[in-house]
Amino acid sequence: MIILHYQEIVNYIEEIPKFSTKHPLEHTKELLARLGNPQNEFKVIHVAGTNGKGSTCAYLASMFHAGGLRCGLFISPHLVTIRERFQIDGRMISEEDFMEVFDRVKDQIDRFVAEGEGHPSYFETLFVMGMLYFRKKQVEYVILETGLGGRLDATNTVERPLADIITSISLDHTEWLGDTVTAIAGEKAGIIKPGVPVIFDGHVPEASAVIRGRAGETVSPAYELMESMYEITDADREGITFCFHNPYGGDIELHIPYIAPYQMMNASLAFLTMLVLQKEHGIPLERLREGIAHTRWPGRMETVLPGVVIDGAHNADGVARFVETAQRFAGECDITLLFSAVSDKEYDKMIGEICEAVHPARVVTTQVGGGREVPAGRLAESFRRFGCAAVESEPDAVRAFRLALKEKGDGMLFCVGSLYLVGEIKAYLERSTDD
Repeated sequence: MIILHYQEIVNYIEEIPKFSTKHPLEHTKELLARLGNPQNEFKVIHVAGTNGKGSTCAYLASMFHAGGLRCGLFISPHLVTIRERFQIDGRMISEEDFMEVFDRVKDQIDRFVAEGEGHPSYFETLFVMGMLYFRKKQVEYVILETGLGGRLDATNTVERPLADIITSISLDHTEWLGDTVTAIAGEKAGIIKPGVPVIFDGHVPEASAVIRGRAGETVSPAYELMESMYEITDADREGITFCFHNPYGGDIELHIPYIAPYQMMNASLAFLTMLVLQKEHGIPLERLREGIAHTRWPGRMETVLPGVVIDGAHNADGVARFVETAQRFAGECDITLLFSAVSDKEYDKMIGEICEAVHPARVVTTQVGGGREVPAGRLAESFRRFGCAAVESEPDAVRAFRLALKEKGDGMLFCVGSLYLVGEIKAYLERSTDD
């Protein structure tokens, strides 16, 4: 057998989409069975939704860590390194463990291919690797984020999770999930299992109706988070303090280290889940509050330098949430915007909404996307059409970030429009720190 080094393995995995396609769940189940069904050896909280999945997962993992319980976190996508997808107690998998679990999965993949079963997809491969890694490290809990959709997602091979969570639902990936909120909600609700509690964001009536209906069919206890259940009490550039109206009695003050109001919803959804599961995990309330307050989730309204915020908003709902946050600061200081987008997003619509609501004083556009990038000049033209006068374009993302940072002055810089852009900035800042 050929022994591959770490970077060779990463290159191999990144090439998988070129020679494999998505498979039915039975394909994943068979691969897991050949590896001893590692997904059945820990307690899983399964998370689906359009926006907020990653943040909700991060809040959950942080609360488990604060409570002293060993917890694995499987997320998608990654920003800088593929190893971010596998985390335990806030630490991503080492290169050595990554290579070890890949070797075990690759051995079964080779047998699969030899038997004519078809090579597992990119996400399927990573999911199975994650399950092996968490078994090896003997974690007690796993927070599992879906890749795309829910019903047909490889993560849906977990047959008896501890709880299911469905975050906010809006139109995204319509070519795969359907072109209505109702259709997309049906795909997300496909993770709900018989008798397993489902905790969900109740802000969109059409989506809520679908989720409640599915929960009724599966006789699953349903807990709906409404906007009336949390209320902001204080906010500044360091974070937000809010009151969570506990449905089990009494108000609870929570603090999140983020400036985006929508993060109250994600934190509340995670917190409500932990209250529902209180008898299972037994973590004291004060430790749960501590976990919420110390959550770190890169690239989602993350303050990376004083007055510099990066956000992976890349669809209609994500941009609406970004606008809600940026508007809070537009009245007190100048806003500089670094923007990029990929070609399969409605970037003209996104730009129009940002210009109308935020009125950025300066804009720098750049291009990222690994083959799906939109030229920086084209994005700049769009900003000018929507009334922004001070617009510059710089194709190189790092030079664009440096330029925007220089333009920022005493105001605030928001870098938004694409997770690819967030990843480029995170990688640059890490290199700068290392130097």
